[in-house]
Amino acid sequence: MYAACTHPVLSGPAIERLERSPIEKLIVSNTIPLHPEARRCDKIHVLSVASLLGDAILSVHHETSVSKLFV
Repeated sequence: MYAACTHPVLSGPAIERLERSPIEKLIVSNTIPLHPEARRCDKIHVLSVASLLGDAILSVHHETSVSKLFV
């Protein structure tokens, strides 16, 4: 089983629960920093949103459609 989230707060016993769960990979964005315990978890895979944000900034600057980034 795979799971995904955009803002991985992962507070309290979240990492312990994730480790015991049937989830093989939790795919998260790097919109907030992971705490050290979460960074050590082998089940967590972090994807960068840097290029998406960069493209959005360029679109705003050039006054072109930002929604095209999500189609």
